[in-house]
Amino acid sequence: MSAGPGLESLVYQTISVITNDGRNIVGVLKGFDQATNIILDESHERVYSTKEGVQQLVLGLYIIRGDNMYVHIPLLYQQALVQVVHA
Repeated sequence: MSAGPGLESLVYQTISVITNDGRNIVGVLKGFDQATNIILDESHERVYSTKEGVQQLVLGLYIIRGDNMYVHIPLLYQQALVQVVHA
């Protein structure tokens, strides 16, 4: 595996991926390739609704093409950002 800035350090960690169409997919990064296509395990999509709150749709093993990712961040950092925003 040799692609994407800093992805090596995120392998086997839970990350959150925002896709170009605005979906939020959370899972354990299992691998990636030179085109930054990623493989997530134990993944789920977070669907936000003003009426029903946050729902989680189980996806399981999931592959996301590198050109379909807007951003990916470790879940630990995302949780810390949410705590700062709500403080």
